Amino acid sequence: MTLIWYALWYIVAVGFLVIVHEFGHFWVAQRLGFKVLRFSIGFGKPLLRKPVGRDRTEIVLAPIPMGGYVKMLDEREGPVAPADLNRSFTRRPPWQRIVVLFAGPAANVLFAVLVLWGMFWVNGATDSRPVVGDVTLSSVAARAGLRSGDDILAVNGNSATDQRDVVFDLLDSILARGSAELSVRDVKGASRTLILSVTDPAQRKRLSDLSDLLGVIGFQFEQPVIPPVVGEVQKNSPAARAGLLPGDRVLAVDGKPVRDFTDIIQEVSSTSSPAIELRYSRAGAERSVRVTISRAAPDGQKLIGVLSTPAQYPPGLMVHRSLSPTAALGAAASEAWELTAMQGELIWRMVLGQVSLKNLSGPIGIAEVAGESAEAGVASFLSFLVLISLVIAFFNLLPIPLLDGGQIVFQAAEWVKGSPLSDRTQAFGQQVGLALLALLLGVAIFNDVTRQLG
Repeated sequence: MTLIWYALWYIVAVGFLVIVHEFGHFWVAQRLGFKVLRFSIGFGKPLLRKPVGRDRTEIVLAPIPMGGYVKMLDEREGPVAPADLNRSFTRRPPWQRIVVLFAGPAANVLFAVLVLWGMFWVNGATDSRPVVGDVTLSSVAARAGLRSGDDILAVNGNSATDQRDVVFDLLDSILARGSAELSVRDVKGASRTLILSVTDPAQRKRLSDLSDLLGVIGFQFEQPVIPPVVGEVQKNSPAARAGLLPGDRVLAVDGKPVRDFTDIIQEVSSTSSPAIELRYSRAGAERSVRVTISRAAPDGQKLIGVLSTPAQYPPGLMVHRSLSPTAALGAAASEAWELTAMQGELIWRMVLGQVSLKNLSGPIGIAEVAGESAEAGVASFLSFLVLISLVIAFFNLLPIPLLDGGQIVFQAAEWVKGSPLSDRTQAFGQQVGLALLALLLGVAIFNDVTRQLG
């Protein structure tokens, strides 16, 4: 995939979700009697304008597709006709202003729930059972007595239905207390309780980088088997030029036997040679071929141009449930809540210094995930839209001036005080908010650039 591909899907995803956000403000403001002057899809000089409704609200299409905005009548921005004063933003009751400000994030949450509802209704719900795979010798997990094949039933008494439950309960418990109690059932059906304890300060620090949480603890979940069989050969790739075909079973890379497709990726990625020797089987006959390595990927990843066959899941690892429309709606609301609560937990841990700021991603990181999810298919891209929509809702509700949450705080203060906050106080708040947002964006972009370079 190219940078253009990443940028395209970033614009599609973020632009669309910002429009959803702004439409929430627009729709509720109109229903509560605010006079809306403009609803712009995109930024910049308008390309198309169409007045609608009794207020002749301008619906505008602009050329910069990075979202949109809603402009309401506001006497702070210019003279207002006496007949319209009662419909100006500042003249509406504070509770109505709060509802309008809250409507943007609410629209993002509603969008996420509706998409999840449709996905659960059509596809059902699939849980990845938290069965332990490899356990690292002398690790925290090994010392606690965790063994390959153990099925994790609960963390600190909280039932674990899938792998994500285990990961975030472990994260919460170990970062807060340095330990976690696991209830597990072994391959023979016997249950037992064990304690994971991370007392080494160096290990605790490594835990703050969430990308290797299970690696620090010392275990991985059981993974589906991806056979070392070529599923697809990309056109004009090194593999295609070497004559590889779908169905070829790779036996060894540079003389090292491979068990699954992951071994192939690891061997290709780790070699310093410009080419590798593949030994493979086709129609019962073994062959060998030398394949050059391409580094054309935007992130510098080493490639030969082959894709795997579908993963083969061990029996019982994936548990699928069909859901009725009502059950699907409940599952969608629960999933949206869990994802939002997870964001709040991680942000709070960052504030406490327990989770590294390196985990923040900026536009580059989001663009990469957007492009990769679009490449993976409709379901993957919809899941990405759900997550980003909830991120937009959550961050806009943070009590930072310039964001909806900060403005809600200002309106609530006016409601309690009985009069608006002073211009000086509001200006100071805006400056603090701008500085915080600039700091967050700077850290996120720095993280993106660092990941690209290293």
